[in-house]
Amino acid sequence: MKQFVARYRSLVTGVLSGFDRLVFRGQLQPLMRDGGMYFFLEDAGVRLLDFKKFAIATTERIKEAALAEARRLGRPIEYLDSPAIDKEDYVRRLLRQHPVEQGLICVLKALEPCMTFEYHRDPDRRKRGLKLHAGKCLHLYKYFLHPRFGWINARIQTWFPFNFQICMNGREWLARQLERRGRSDFTRVDNCFTWLGDPALAQRLMNGQLTTNWPRALGAIARTLNPLHREIFRARPMDYDWSAYQTEWATDVMFKTPQALADIYPQLVRHATDHFQSPDVMRFLGRKAHGNFTGEIVTSFKDRAEGVRVKHWVRGNSVKMYDKAGSVLRVETTIAETDDFKVFRPRHEDPHGKLEWLPLRKGVADLHRRAQVSQRANDTYLEALAAVNDETPLSLLLDRVCTPTVYHHRRVRALRIGDPADLALLQAISRGEFAAAGFRNRDRRYLIHPASRHAPAAHVRSCAAKISRPLRLLRAHGLLRKIPKSYRYTVTPIGHLVTAALFAARNATLKQLLADAA
Repeated sequence: MKQFVARYRSLVTGVLSGFDRLVFRGQLQPLMRDGGMYFFLEDAGVRLLDFKKFAIATTERIKEAALAEARRLGRPIEYLDSPAIDKEDYVRRLLRQHPVEQGLICVLKALEPCMTFEYHRDPDRRKRGLKLHAGKCLHLYKYFLHPRFGWINARIQTWFPFNFQICMNGREWLARQLERRGRSDFTRVDNCFTWLGDPALAQRLMNGQLTTNWPRALGAIARTLNPLHREIFRARPMDYDWSAYQTEWATDVMFKTPQALADIYPQLVRHATDHFQSPDVMRFLGRKAHGNFTGEIVTSFKDRAEGVRVKHWVRGNSVKMYDKAGSVLRVETTIAETDDFKVFRPRHEDPHGKLEWLPLRKGVADLHRRAQVSQRANDTYLEALAAVNDETPLSLLLDRVCTPTVYHHRRVRALRIGDPADLALLQAISRGEFAAAGFRNRDRRYLIHPASRHAPAAHVRSCAAKISRPLRLLRAHGLLRKIPKSYRYTVTPIGHLVTAALFAARNATLKQLLADAA
């Protein structure tokens, strides 16, 4: 990122990084374990055959308790009969009709899918009893203006096991923090800041999100929806385990004027769509991709009212770039699936044991590490974009890879920039969707040899070896580096410059090259 900001320093007023959208989910893990619900009912003195009656009575009590505050304050309570209704827009309309400065805005009721418990009767004793299954039940959404977090919504499933979802916005958080300090030297548009009087202070406040005691903060919000929690679970006390279901970490580069960003943004979009390419590229104006699309890796080009968005996603995670509020360039990493990332921690079964690089968990305990890998993805993406207006002569870039080199005391051949195999390799490593977690041998293998997904083990090993040798070639020339303690690779800054220069030159006409040279 530093290289990108340095390149446009005269046009940029500041940079701000932090969480944008945060979606937390809470579960009562003791109930979800094998036999957990049975043991709870046993401690509560409830027979299995009476479970339905007990569950219905408990649900009614929770609904009454959750709605009591809205009724006391005279806030709207609305039932939504269609999942197509945009809840955010609906609530903002209600807020305009029933304004409030702080506190509860409204409560929405909706019948939605869920996982819940039911008692199953069966002649086979092994199949009889409480079973967790997919169903539907009433959910309650509370929208309110929180004194610390700003605009948030919290949802509770009103049937056992009473799962929670809490959604908030990091920029709302920052606005509240600045206001509490009496600061008015900022300009905010929707969920972004177009100008900050003190960007360093704003960044320090944003970093405070990572030191928050999330279980305590989220637990306090949950109690506003279910103030009866401790009473219901008095016989077998338990608290919610909180996980970050989805996080959006955004880096905003604030330009002095909309025109300053507009002058360079078309080049960034073209570079992102053409250079960070994917097998599927969708370009569309004002309409969504087809709902039946099942592509695994996609780049989309979307023209919206507030600007143009380029998005790359893979395995449930994404990196996207868009211009926001006219003068803000935002690069945002969204993580929903954490399997591709690692965190340095002890094993779960030995919390005081040796620290190891283990898979990143969804729990809030690993939220700090999730922020780190998200920022690294944003930095990588912006560093790659910095190549757009680089003024390094092509001869300096291409000459270094077009001559043999020495790597680990062994001679390594030059890259052949006219060889289809080498071109395909360089094209593959520059893809934008791997900015988040880098790529593995198998990622390249699946792209170059798709049939190896279901091939015999011997064939897979042969394909892996064929990929390893070219990766070693790129590492020898400094275009790739290996991520420590992993099997992943990432493109170096010089790698971004070389690939950008090579494909820009190959795609340009002689007329364009001569015009630029003149």
